[in-house]
Amino acid sequence: MITLAHLLTLSGILFAIAVAGVFLNRKNIILLLMCIELMLLAVNFNFVAFSRFLNDIDGQIFVFFVLTVAAAESAIGLAILVVLFRNRRDINVEALDTLKG
Repeated sequence: MITLAHLLTLSGILFAIAVAGVFLNRKNIILLLMCIELMLLAVNFNFVAFSRFLNDIDGQIFVFFVLTVAAAESAIGLAILVVLFRNRRDINVEALDTLKG
């Protein structure tokens, strides 16, 4: 039987991997976006786990809203990256400081 502790442990491991990915890789912006999405997945996993544990559907409904925002964030982020790559031929995170106003 899968308990709440198992689900929260898995979610914590996913979140820790995502945080490690953000801090270890500071050059590839696509990988940074993937790590942010993995963080959101871990949070959603917690919502679903607690929703199931408490027999309440509110957490699962909230996950749909979070997934909608995450999809919009991914689409806008990738669109910005495509435009940036077309203009500069590079998507290095450290070289993006020239975009400051």
